[in-house]
Amino acid sequence: MGKAMELTESMEDYLRLVYELGLDGEEVGVSALARRLSISAPSVTNMAKRLAKAGLIRRAPYRGLTLTEEGRKAALGVVRRHRLVELYLVEVLGYSWEDVHEEAEKLEHAVSDTFTERLAELLGHPDYGPHGDPIPADDGTLEPDRSFPLPAAAAGQRVLIARVGHETSTLLTYLGERGLVPGRLIRVEEARALDGVITVADEDGTVHSLGAPLAGTLFVRSAPEDG
Repeated sequence: MGKAMELTESMEDYLRLVYELGLDGEEVGVSALARRLSISAPSVTNMAKRLAKAGLIRRAPYRGLTLTEEGRKAALGVVRRHRLVELYLVEVLGYSWEDVHEEAEKLEHAVSDTFTERLAELLGHPDYGPHGDPIPADDGTLEPDRSFPLPAAAAGQRVLIARVGHETSTLLTYLGERGLVPGRLIRVEEARALDGVITVADEDGTVHSLGAPLAGTLFVRSAPEDG
């Protein structure tokens, strides 16, 4: 089935952000979108009306935005292109993981579906992008995300870093310099209830103390049992 309508770059950006900010089907507020896009709330409202008219999102009065089935399908297509481009930039062109997000935001609108699938083949049909985010399959399906925020882990628990929730360059540089990247095994040494500071030790025995906001950007999975 073909596209119901030709999407503009701006429309694709909105759909991808509504998807990413409402991963669990949660409603996404206009103010949250405005902050991420660095534009005014009225501008977001105007675009939301266009997307709703096109049947791509639902607008709940005084609440938020959610994707329709058609909107989710379109959003996942953009997400797939974005994350494949990011991975190509890192693995083939040698970009640092903190530098690829903005570059991919430009390129994701320029590549065709055919190019996207050639890219996937070149990269070996990867399951995850450079920041640990799952890459949707070419049929629009996506494996369930079984990761959880690091602050939800218990003291003494061994976990595997799965993905980074916020892709700001400053944050990614900080985590990258410390080796706190997807695939890294860590042990939660202490989780302080008073101020939310999480202390973890990596596989080399290096200890890292992470404030609550920083710890909340790391999503982890329970580590496999040692065999």
